Amino acid sequence: MITKIEFLDKDKPNKEVLKKAGEVIYAGGLVAFPTETVYGLGANALDGEAVKKIFIAKGRPQDNPLIVHVADYNIDYLVKEIPPIAKKLMEKFWPGPLTLIMKKSSEVSEVTSAGLDTIGIRMPLNPVANILIKEAKVPIAAPSANISGRPSPTDIERCIEDLKGKIEYIIGGEKCGVGLESTIVDCTIEPPCVLRPGGVTLEMLREIDDRIYIDPAIMKKPEKDFKPKAPGMKYRHYAPKAPVKIISGDLKKSVAKINEIVQNYIDVDKKVGIMATDETKNQYSNAVIKSLGSRNDLYSVGKNLFEVLREFDDEKVDVILSEAFEEKGMGVAIMNRLKKSAGFDIVES
Repeated sequence: MITKIEFLDKDKPNKEVLKKAGEVIYAGGLVAFPTETVYGLGANALDGEAVKKIFIAKGRPQDNPLIVHVADYNIDYLVKEIPPIAKKLMEKFWPGPLTLIMKKSSEVSEVTSAGLDTIGIRMPLNPVANILIKEAKVPIAAPSANISGRPSPTDIERCIEDLKGKIEYIIGGEKCGVGLESTIVDCTIEPPCVLRPGGVTLEMLREIDDRIYIDPAIMKKPEKDFKPKAPGMKYRHYAPKAPVKIISGDLKKSVAKINEIVQNYIDVDKKVGIMATDETKNQYSNAVIKSLGSRNDLYSVGKNLFEVLREFDDEKVDVILSEAFEEKGMGVAIMNRLKKSAGFDIVES
């Protein structure tokens, strides 16, 4: 398959390109496109045969549900009802990096929902995504635009790297602003529950409803027979080619532990990558050292996480050692992705 690639400016998107890409979606094809979170791989959410192509292109397990992306608040035809808490969260955080799970209507393909009676819906903030959905004239089902299990792409080059020759269209050009997938809130239960942390933090959600909580299971290794209600809950995700190990505990002790582990790997002729921060990057040596950003700005850390993991692949390291982050605010989302990336391989310092 020949993949058409178009570089767009999100502030002045080429509407003719987006019209053509929308026509591809409407006709049952696949388009990779940018959102404020990560790049998505989109198909007509109402067309089961089109959605199946996403699973094939990504190599994605078919029991892993997809998120439906919409361009306006008119979602009544996609769900059986909009719970009052969902309406409040929509008013506060849409468009933006928040996905809401509701009981789905028969309009949404069973393939999109992975056979569940619920569906996650969000309205992206990125204008390219928003215009594309409008031009497609259908809601777009879209997981991240990468080979399944790999770190999600936050720029167009990584989409090209993974999907060129597998899909009809790749559009975009600018790096995603958030860099981590959307927060997912299950609005079908009382009280509502966070099934995936993201850029909309628990603290922000609790300004709307202070009963909202994070499912404790999402920070733990899932059981084999676990049936995911939202993307990213079951399978190993965000994994670079080299194994990742998280070094947790007091930061000063963690730095010392990482340096100790580095030396052990060097002794057996292994090339080591270290995911550091601006505050610690100069405390390491004898490794490929990359800073995720400052600990005083965890949104920058989240924005850079997936790309840094990809860069270690470019460097062909044998193992990646990562500092840990406090599981508070944006740190919850960062640690959720890191733990998935590492397959929950955590070393206490």
